[in-house]
Amino acid sequence: MNAVSVSLFVALILLSATLIFLVVLQGRTAGLQSRDTSSVYRTKRGLEKTLHQATIALGILFLVLSLIASLPIFGTQ
Repeated sequence: MNAVSVSLFVALILLSATLIFLVVLQGRTAGLQSRDTSSVYRTKRGLEKTLHQATIALGILFLVLSLIASLPIFGTQ
């Protein structure tokens, strides 16, 4: 394995850990914990909006890096 493929796989591992952290962090305020029915239609503001946008951006980056890592160039020999 060359240095490019090793760094790509390390980036994927770090990115996946960050994504897991962001999703768990968002899960504390949403889901079945909130009993208020009006909270379904509220808008995200402040830190919640930033976390949401960061999760989307990192998810897209993870998808792109995963597709790059699946190219035959980075396969086993």
